[in-house]
Amino acid sequence: MAERRAASGPARGARSKTVPAVQLPDAARDLRKGEATRERILEVAQSSVLAKGFGATSIEEVIAEAGITKSGFFYHFRDKNELAREMLRRYVVADERVFDDVFGRGRELAEDPLQAFLIGLRLLAEVMRDLPNGHPGCLVASICYQERLFDREVCEINAQAVENWNARFLGYLQEIAAVHPPREPVELSDLAKMLSCVLEGGIVLSKAMRSPGELERQVLNYRAFIKLIFAEGARP
Repeated sequence: MAERRAASGPARGARSKTVPAVQLPDAARDLRKGEATRERILEVAQSSVLAKGFGATSIEEVIAEAGITKSGFFYHFRDKNELAREMLRRYVVADERVFDDVFGRGRELAEDPLQAFLIGLRLLAEVMRDLPNGHPGCLVASICYQERLFDREVCEINAQAVENWNARFLGYLQEIAAVHPPREPVELSDLAKMLSCVLEGGIVLSKAMRSPGELERQVLNYRAFIKLIFAEGARP
């Protein structure tokens, strides 16, 4: 009964009370503001690095574009190496989310591992096609081209990112080969690395030729190659 009276509204004669808006403590507001500033710095730095490389990207330029003070920058990042390290971690996480999404969708749409991988590659090609003005570039490749600018930790994170990609692709191919023996004697690990090469090479090709559609086409070519290697070797 008490619950029913509460649900029907306040009792006659009772004064309604206005619930005050929840105010975040100063520390929580400062934390959110700090996180937003840090994210802004990383976004600005990444855009600049993908456009012209780390060597040509200065801290002063990032500060000006992000609209912060010099002390504000150094509050978040000790130096350019730390900026590169956090930018790379952020970039790798974003790439992994894309792979999780497209290949996860493939698994949802097909039980056969080959068909699931082919669907994932098709979706990946579509993601590349839908990027405005083509793929902006690859942070992993940028670090490889200018390794001497970075400390060992940055280079190790970079190498680990590529190893993780290759291990992911190899896992998909091993599942396929267990059901569809390849028609040609190929090393699955090399076939996995080939996709990394297609993605990185497709980005370079697109930028060099000023042809945004090249990356999508190269992913689709890899998809066709996978189909030729495995499809007709399927067991009845």
